[in-house]
Amino acid sequence: MNKRNIIITGGAGFIGSHVVRLFVNKYPDYHIINLDKLTYAGNLANLKDVEDKPNYTFMKADICDFEMMLKLMEEYKVDGIIHLAAESHVDRSIKDPFIFARTNVMGTLALLQAAKLYWEAQPEKYEGKRFYHISTDEVYGALELTHPEGMQSEISAHEVYGTEFFKETTKYNPHSPYSASKASSDHFVRAFHDTYGMPTVVTNCSNNYGPYQFPEKLIPLFINNIRHRKPLPVYGKGENVRDWLYVVDHARAIDVIFHNGKVADTYNIGGFNEWKNIDIIHVIIKTVDRLLGNPKGYSEELITYVMDRMGHDLRYAIDSTKLKNELGWEPSLQFEEGIEKTVQWYLDNQEWMDNITSGAYENYYEDMYKNR
Repeated sequence: MNKRNIIITGGAGFIGSHVVRLFVNKYPDYHIINLDKLTYAGNLANLKDVEDKPNYTFMKADICDFEMMLKLMEEYKVDGIIHLAAESHVDRSIKDPFIFARTNVMGTLALLQAAKLYWEAQPEKYEGKRFYHISTDEVYGALELTHPEGMQSEISAHEVYGTEFFKETTKYNPHSPYSASKASSDHFVRAFHDTYGMPTVVTNCSNNYGPYQFPEKLIPLFINNIRHRKPLPVYGKGENVRDWLYVVDHARAIDVIFHNGKVADTYNIGGFNEWKNIDIIHVIIKTVDRLLGNPKGYSEELITYVMDRMGHDLRYAIDSTKLKNELGWEPSLQFEEGIEKTVQWYLDNQEWMDNITSGAYENYYEDMYKNR
């Protein structure tokens, strides 16, 4: 295995920490530089098991700092970037869209320009280089929920809620400040290939779940709230449908695409795993109550319906057939197995949860839902 020097941005976050762990352990000859600003969602405790590895380095930095990005490229002789750093919570983007434009658009642009200048100054230029940008299925907008009771799809053995799926060729149609900022960053990445020849690749992934996810997201939030007998806020009637993917499977996909994906191509990463929000909530309640030894249905009374989110897309569903056919990747876990592992992890790691649910987070949580 050839030695590589790879920056993984956002590597202290939820998905990023799983990618860092995979690369550090799987590729001992690679030097993995974890670059993270350590905002509220970045937590170095996510990587305690690899922090002392000889091929791992952590750098606290802001991707919007172009001069620092260029300096790091030069200092570590970087030949690969896996770019995960992003503001990602839709509710936060509705309240403060500026920070999303700054981080997701201008931060990506600073990183692209730093990579361009450094790589173009090398004798081999772009040979052996790769800029891998991780995006979201939300850039595609929303799909119609045409079969509210579910059906079987030709591309999935699981229940689905419509006949259409997001494909790599689906037209962008973002509906929130978050998805608009990610769509813009995707366009910049592709433009750097088309204009300068930079070897880029973009992936759009469905909702992730699993260990180390910050508890503003649905699954860890509800696990924690059930444990502490707090309300479970459900937007609208909970009818919105999402495609869910276990985070370790996403990290595996990133590994495969980084090494074998076609330059300038796009790959959709999905779980073929559609669930209504309210159905997921019932699965979480059932699983947490069982593992805690609570009576059946004990936490159902915690469900609290709140005013729906502005611009709340009805259905997301990704078709990742291309990734399976071209690179041989497919999800390893069904949702029921993945949610069991996930709930057990959060219950076994309550100290981790307690350390990040700080007063600042509680204030945010209260402010976000107090008028709903």
